[in-house]
Amino acid sequence: MSIIWPEKIIFCEVGPRDGLQNEKTLLSAAQKVELIESVAEAGVKIIEVGSFMRAGAIPQMADTDEVCSKMKRKEGVEYRALVANLKGLERAKAVGINKVKLVLSASESHSLANLKRTPEELLEGFKMCTEYASDNGIEVSGAISTAFGCPFEGYISSERVAYIAEKMRELGMTEISLSDTTGMANPAQVYNLCVHMKKQLPEVRWFLHFHNTRGMALANIITGLQAGITRYDACLAGLGGCPYAPGASGNAATEDVIHMLHEMGIETGIDLGKIIATAKKLQGWVGHSTDSAVLRAGRVSDLMPLESAKKQ
Repeated sequence: MSIIWPEKIIFCEVGPRDGLQNEKTLLSAAQKVELIESVAEAGVKIIEVGSFMRAGAIPQMADTDEVCSKMKRKEGVEYRALVANLKGLERAKAVGINKVKLVLSASESHSLANLKRTPEELLEGFKMCTEYASDNGIEVSGAISTAFGCPFEGYISSERVAYIAEKMRELGMTEISLSDTTGMANPAQVYNLCVHMKKQLPEVRWFLHFHNTRGMALANIITGLQAGITRYDACLAGLGGCPYAPGASGNAATEDVIHMLHEMGIETGIDLGKIIATAKKLQGWVGHSTDSAVLRAGRVSDLMPLESAKKQ
């Protein structure tokens, strides 16, 4: 029996936030603006432009206000940012960001290491955020970090992830990301969790966010597609990693994900050539090699005669 793949997917570029938040090289606001505008020009419809966190905690994101004030916004593109509390939400509103993401760890240990609070304590604070957002016309999405495993606690049960997701849903979040913060996910686990979450909360729009720490990100995306998930995050050049998750290396590379989907005949609406050019530029800016197969080997179509490539 042949597999029926989705005709198209919804894609979010997280490079300006998740890709840069753990980099030693600090990009200028102008470079970040160029990065965001290039990604939008390539056809990406959702871009995570930064985070409104305390500058001392994540200095790589200290200029997000400036970036948001200077970037040219393309019609039809959703520009979103990560916030941790009401103050961050107020900063986002001040620079015209009308979509924010609140992150909650499924693991108590990771939550304490990351934000010095338990998940339950953070949920209490989120109530003020969602009320403020509702009053000010700002959409709030949620993300569950360590949804597939924690460096301190090991694998996380689907019941625990469902509990966090249900609490987010009670706060009004209808879009939630399941994040493989530590790169511990495997395809069987991904399939089972996705099916479970869709059954538990069928009204939620689910995103999947994979790190390629152990080389399983693309396999996990394939499994997510088989489970019926059509929304994915990825990062240019495979940059990224959580500062509070030991050993958590880069995200799935945008160019690898888009290349794979195009080879499979799945529509993304994204110009892969422009994405590759932007990823190469970003790789040069950070000044080191990154985990991107397409940047190393090129596209499959690069190996084919012109007429043959046109048929792909």
